[in-house]
Amino acid sequence: MEPKLAAVAGPRQGTVISLGAVRTGVGRDATNEICLQSMWVSRRHCVFERQGAGVTVTDLGSHNGTFVNGVPVKERPLLHGDQVRIGDSIFLVLLLENEPVPAGAPVELKEQGMVTGSTIELSRTAASRSPAASSPSSGRVERDLSALLRINTAINSIQGVQALERALLESLFEVVPAERGAVLLAGRGSDEIASTFGLEKDAGPVQGIRVSRTIVLRVLRERVSILCNDVRDSDDFGASQSLLGADVHSVLAVPLSFGARPLGVVYLDTSRPKIRFDEGHLELLTAVAGIASVALENARQIEWLEGENRRLRQDAEVSHNMVGEGSAMAAVLGFVAKAAPTDSTVLITGESGTGKELVARALHQNSPRAARPFVAINCAALAETLLESEMFGHERGAFTGAVLQKKGKIEVADGGTLFLDEVGELAPALQAKLLRVLQEHVFERVGGTRPIKVDVRLITATNRDLKEMTRTGGFREDLFYRINVVALEMPTLRARREDIPLLARYFASKYGERCNRRIAGISGGALDCLMRYEWPGNVRELENAIERAVVLGSGEMIRPEDLPESVLEAGPPGGPPVTRYHESLQETKKQLIVKAFKEAGGNYVETARLLDVHPNYLHRLIRNMDLKGLLRK
Repeated sequence: MEPKLAAVAGPRQGTVISLGAVRTGVGRDATNEICLQSMWVSRRHCVFERQGAGVTVTDLGSHNGTFVNGVPVKERPLLHGDQVRIGDSIFLVLLLENEPVPAGAPVELKEQGMVTGSTIELSRTAASRSPAASSPSSGRVERDLSALLRINTAINSIQGVQALERALLESLFEVVPAERGAVLLAGRGSDEIASTFGLEKDAGPVQGIRVSRTIVLRVLRERVSILCNDVRDSDDFGASQSLLGADVHSVLAVPLSFGARPLGVVYLDTSRPKIRFDEGHLELLTAVAGIASVALENARQIEWLEGENRRLRQDAEVSHNMVGEGSAMAAVLGFVAKAAPTDSTVLITGESGTGKELVARALHQNSPRAARPFVAINCAALAETLLESEMFGHERGAFTGAVLQKKGKIEVADGGTLFLDEVGELAPALQAKLLRVLQEHVFERVGGTRPIKVDVRLITATNRDLKEMTRTGGFREDLFYRINVVALEMPTLRARREDIPLLARYFASKYGERCNRRIAGISGGALDCLMRYEWPGNVRELENAIERAVVLGSGEMIRPEDLPESVLEAGPPGGPPVTRYHESLQETKKQLIVKAFKEAGGNYVETARLLDVHPNYLHRLIRNMDLKGLLRK
């Protein structure tokens, strides 16, 4: 099969792309074989390279990185089923031709007595030490060993429980003269049958396979192998209408086990009177079951892990506009995945600039209300009278200037989500009106008397300590408990420093596009400065710093001199007091500039070269430090 990429998210979602060429470039530039018009994607982002039957993905120094199964990579050989994330696009790697496994025959468990008469039971211990007197002929031994080798090769090259069960029964039909077979698997931690797979040897219509529940449970619980011929002559089977109806003459049943834990039963039978199972068949089937048990357990474990992985990815792959791959951001996305599908009121706390509104929008985007409006109000941006009209609307003539009726934001958000930012700034009168909306889902416009019913989900945010405000009377206690149903505290940027490079590259790409400037990346020195700084303004301050660097910088790389002075002068966390450090740093910088200026003979360009800074930055330093008079001496 030719390797392919199936786009499951992003601009190319729903398309399947063949990797026919040796190299397939991916990026925003139109010269790439796979062109992705997205601000998250670099012009030349990554490349897929075919190496024989395999494929390798290599990141080309992209701004936002290339991720395989959620892990950033530089170069990685890909496996069938891997997920490759490039910006906001996700591609599923297809290297194998997956064919659907035909369904097995229905298996029907019937109650009946245990077999007697010509019945042989082979315990697990006895199966490992067959007596020499009962040894089969050398020809049959060779045939059985050859069959074991073929079966071992077959079942260890197959993935998927049902495909493995089919291959096992088909292989057994080649060496055991059975007409029907079934694999019955027990549930985890129980001895009851949880799943069945049946198969008939001939290619005729599937009639269904009747299996004795008593035999199966005894084999499963006591872990013995059972052989029974002449079912019709058995006293216990004489009254069994199920096996008589199926005209069964001989039965084989052996246990599947993994260590000390029972896994299930392999069950074979035949309706032909002339065919009789013997101890050689029983021992061969027991040996095959021992080999198959490990493969079946591994296949079940893989299927369980894949299902769990899919569930976790569904939790993690929420729609959002937040950037970050660290553990703190993963916890935020996990919260969004759990809280979004509900209608519970959410309170988001944290310092300014941490992205509280982005989380609110993500909660809305991933909720059943996503198709309805998301309405945001900044409670600190308007005076009390204006905010009341903005939230609840007003009737015509309610106050001077109210020449028309106006709907409020709460009414506009009906059926959707209302986000109140800086909710701690609400005046007491508005707090009482908001409480009524939460409790009774009704309100009146300013100057109105008619109650209006609304259905909104409320999300609030604040950087203040509302619990402390309830103690001092600044915030209603009953309202606090109404909005604090589900709470999230946003992490500060200094608490997730591992995300700073990714955020910085994202903002550099974003503002490079806006300013029509080519930004190739951020230098190591600039990244060191960004990592040292404490970021009291959090992500918003980082965004402003990168925007400033893009606007004022002159090269393709963002260098330290392009960053704000506060970022450049930041000492390592836990260093000396800020004032002493700042004074010492300023004095050292002055001495270095004066010395370099003298060595350069008063040439500004040469001075900048000696200091390894841009001339524009040197002029800015001289101006800010008031060094012009000192340099003239």
